[in-house]
Amino acid sequence: MGKIIALANQKGGVGKTTTAINLAASLAAYEKKVLVVDADPQANASSGLGIDVKKSERSLYDCLVNGEDCRRVIVPTALDGLEVLPSHIDLVGAEIEMLNMDGREYTLKKVLHPLKDEYDFILIDCSPSLGLITVNALTAADSVIIPMQCEYFALEGISKLLNTVKLIKSKLNRELEIEGFLVTMYDARLRVANEIYEEVNRRFQDLVFETVIQRNVKLVEASSFGQPVLLYDAESRGSANHMQLAQELIEKNKLTGHGETD
Repeated sequence: MGKIIALANQKGGVGKTTTAINLAASLAAYEKKVLVVDADPQANASSGLGIDVKKSERSLYDCLVNGEDCRRVIVPTALDGLEVLPSHIDLVGAEIEMLNMDGREYTLKKVLHPLKDEYDFILIDCSPSLGLITVNALTAADSVIIPMQCEYFALEGISKLLNTVKLIKSKLNRELEIEGFLVTMYDARLRVANEIYEEVNRRFQDLVFETVIQRNVKLVEASSFGQPVLLYDAESRGSANHMQLAQELIEKNKLTGHGETD
């Protein structure tokens, strides 16, 4: 059975979508079957994986609001084993339309859980908010990855996110765990980056991924071309970092082959 992992941080610009795109591609390169669920109305994860959202006839919105079978909405990418459940700007209105639904916090869980046997990893790219869609993502997930940018305000708001995770764990999803804190946009030449890195490790200890995502212009360029960095420049530092992160995640979850554990 596969694992559902939400990537969440209500602070924008921390590299959350970049991580979702490139971690998914790297996991696929390790021959894992991966689905990216784009739960952000901006649809950057979809476009970053080469999906033309303007031409998409259906999106996650249709699955959540209209009960569409998500298998009819999922689209392939340029990488074998990597597929996307795309987003659309319509998702902005989904939270309002879901308010009157029974068990509205479990809507995404009902959509995704029938797919768990079909993928090794399902990665949910959350929007930079703690609204109903993000609550749905955390309720559906087995764990959450929290990307944190190496800057002074990185820890600001983390307590709010952790309180939300704690609340969801106690009220909606007892299985929810923190997969790990991921340090992103790291530049070893900057004193502030090293100070933040040390503080994150001091505060969260074993919950921090050993892998660090370094600042790399190729990561930005790749997204603008609608490609994961693995396809754009496989030799880049950004590609190496995400391959290392994928390997760490696979080893942490003791995955050997598709759906198998040691």
